[in-house]
Amino acid sequence: MKDSIRVKTTLSLYLNYLVHGMAIVILAQNMTALGHQWKVPDAGVAMVISSLGIGRLLVLYISGFLSDRIGRKFFVQLGILTYIPFFIGIIFSTTTTQAYFWGILAGMANSFLDSGTYPALMEFFPKSQATANILIKAFASIGELILPLLVAGLEQDQLWYGWSFVICAVILIINFIYLSFREFPQMTTGDDKLPQVKYAASNVESAHHSKPSTKRTMLGVILTLFGYVSMATFYLISQWLTKYGEVVSHLGMVHARFLVSLYSIGSIIGVLLMAVIVDRVVSSLWVMIGDTVVSLVVLVLMASVPQELVMNACSFIIGVSAAGGVMQIGLTVMSDMFPAAKGTVTGIYYTASGLASFTIPLVTGIISKSSIHGIMWFDVLIAIIGVACTVSVAIFSRQLNIEYKVQ
Repeated sequence: MKDSIRVKTTLSLYLNYLVHGMAIVILAQNMTALGHQWKVPDAGVAMVISSLGIGRLLVLYISGFLSDRIGRKFFVQLGILTYIPFFIGIIFSTTTTQAYFWGILAGMANSFLDSGTYPALMEFFPKSQATANILIKAFASIGELILPLLVAGLEQDQLWYGWSFVICAVILIINFIYLSFREFPQMTTGDDKLPQVKYAASNVESAHHSKPSTKRTMLGVILTLFGYVSMATFYLISQWLTKYGEVVSHLGMVHARFLVSLYSIGSIIGVLLMAVIVDRVVSSLWVMIGDTVVSLVVLVLMASVPQELVMNACSFIIGVSAAGGVMQIGLTVMSDMFPAAKGTVTGIYYTASGLASFTIPLVTGIISKSSIHGIMWFDVLIAIIGVACTVSVAIFSRQLNIEYKVQ
């Protein structure tokens, strides 16, 4: 496949995730308007946000499994066609029940996109899989950065909040038409590409053909748990940072929304940094450990010292560490463990993240009824588990004699 064709198709795939990034925060950023429309408090809107997680859980594993058999392009296009009704349906919903249905559809759309896009990018760029996957997060972060600014602009000009939803739908419609004429790479079986994880010679177990050992299975389970934790850590921040800044830090609404923009800018910088250093300067494993430790320290500061300057700095840093692509690095490491089943591994890993996007809004919605401040301490607990996961990955990898080398 010509490089020009590959680049054009890749950019189109990334554009879907720019819109997805906008979708991640669009309900939270319009929380007040949607609450009035559905006649519910913030907790009611948080419940609707949880529906996206249900949608992901419903189809993610099976879509990943089928992606290895039907093909990547089918699921990317299916994801776009499933996302469009969400943006239109939400603005015409009059109850949370109706909105919940459209939210489930959005979660399914995200699953379809993941099942087709991640394996396709790893097949487009077999020698730069981690970088290709991390850049997905870059585009999602750009969407998360743009959306709050768009919503603030609409509010300032006293325009209908629904325009933010319409814009997302129009972008996806145009991109669907464009993708219909693009070529996708041939699916790989795992035998013809060099995995990024290097197995030491003394490790006689084949990563391609042998039945996984108990320790290797445990490593897969820990990485799956990390998929949940890494998603939960930054998903909570993206949904509640504005409200936390307004209620706990006593910031004005414009400044509180700006915290999300700082977080998104940090995420973009973090992704670009990861794309440069991961597996070139620093191994993927050490990046995972470093990011989770930094996230924990920053979340403790945000929870214990919610002052303006601290919130500004920490919003940026948590974007770099928790939302800078560490979740995608975890997926790449897990995919390298089982290279012949990238679609299935993607399904398993993102099923765990889908569980996070379902449970986190429900739990935080309950916590918010008594304490918005308590939500941040809950994120601290999640970050502690994240550190435990990455340290466990290092321990099991050493026992299995698996080396994560710098290329």
